[in-house]
Amino acid sequence: MFDLLSDRLRQTLARLTGRGRITTADVDAAVRDVRLALLEADVNFRVVKDFTARLRERATGEEILESLTAGQQIVKIVHEELTELLSRGDRILHLSGSPAVVMLVGLQGSGKTTSAAKLGRHLARQGRRPLLVAADPYRPAAAEQLSVLAAQAGLPAWQSPDDTDVPATVRGAVRAARDQGRDVVIVDTAGRLTVDEALMAEIRDLAADIGPSETLLVVDAMTGQRAVDVAEAFHAAAPVTGLLLTKIDGDARGGAALSISAVTGLPVKLMGTGEAIGSLEPFHPDRLAGRILGMGDVLTLAERAQEAFDERRAREMSEKLARNTFTLEDFLEQLQQVKRMGPLGELVGMIPGLGGLAGEAQASIERGDLTRIEAIVRSMTRAERNDPTMLNGSRRRRIAAGSGTSLVEVNRLVKQFAEMQKLMRQLGGSGRRVPVGLGRR
Repeated sequence: MFDLLSDRLRQTLARLTGRGRITTADVDAAVRDVRLALLEADVNFRVVKDFTARLRERATGEEILESLTAGQQIVKIVHEELTELLSRGDRILHLSGSPAVVMLVGLQGSGKTTSAAKLGRHLARQGRRPLLVAADPYRPAAAEQLSVLAAQAGLPAWQSPDDTDVPATVRGAVRAARDQGRDVVIVDTAGRLTVDEALMAEIRDLAADIGPSETLLVVDAMTGQRAVDVAEAFHAAAPVTGLLLTKIDGDARGGAALSISAVTGLPVKLMGTGEAIGSLEPFHPDRLAGRILGMGDVLTLAERAQEAFDERRAREMSEKLARNTFTLEDFLEQLQQVKRMGPLGELVGMIPGLGGLAGEAQASIERGDLTRIEAIVRSMTRAERNDPTMLNGSRRRRIAAGSGTSLVEVNRLVKQFAEMQKLMRQLGGSGRRVPVGLGRR
């Protein structure tokens, strides 16, 4: 989502970091470029005005202009200001009560139902025992959709008879949660195509009836400034405690995600980073600012790796690399684990210094490069994966036909794997230990 903004900011700041001392004119030019980059990214103009004013004031201080590392210090200032911009309000998810009740509200199509399942999965990973409840009697098959998504997340879903009103449905779910030992009830409420008083009144009445510990407004980050307008309207008319941004991985310009807290005063507490049930993360302003500026996000990368990789298997893979017994079967397993961590472009962008390669990495995925590699390996027999030296010409032609690729691509993969094995032998012969992390790539 932030690719265009990230590229513009990195280019602007790179012109400063390549110098020694800088002048006020240099700062003015950089601030002007930052302003244009934010506006082009659809950031609210009032937010841009305040942001660039603070940036210029801090960047033109005497200690900055006289410093030999002024460029690096300005990068630090931009990072701090971006973090501050994204840090409004209390971002902690408060789950009080027995059970705690979390209401998800928002317009139709914002992703409430999917987000309910994602939030349930996220809380279950933390040791919670969520129960999902369908409180949308208006949209056809809304309850069935929630049940399907809940099953994918490995969670139960509560559904009342069709003639039950919404407050009674939620009260029944709360009682069921207590009986079943569930400590969180996630309520998927009804939406509307537009903000209207009937929707707001329904949310206010339901909140007054059940007393949720959190009422999260689900906002589609792809809708640009309309998302900010919707958040303002909800905040003014309903007891919203925070925001859950969906489709943060989309290709929109991203300005709404940067503007929404500053304009509404509501904290962003969670963000959806993909379509998978597991793709929901707590919102960390400093980490997102680092990604936007190409500084990476090692902490989130490590957390995703910890979730996707089995520690025992990672050690085994590392030992196989060290002993040069790593096979194409192992490679296929590692490839599946990396895919579970999220889009490759996003992962590359989390590695410090490689933010500029994120687009190229994602383009490689969209071209189907990894898919073709996976198809080639899957078209091999287990014996061939474990011993690629047995791949003669006829076997390679069979693999190419079976995988829908070309003989050239099969030969390239086999050659690259052989070169990697050769490198591992050289590292082993020199007495140098292969880093554990290599088994996780």
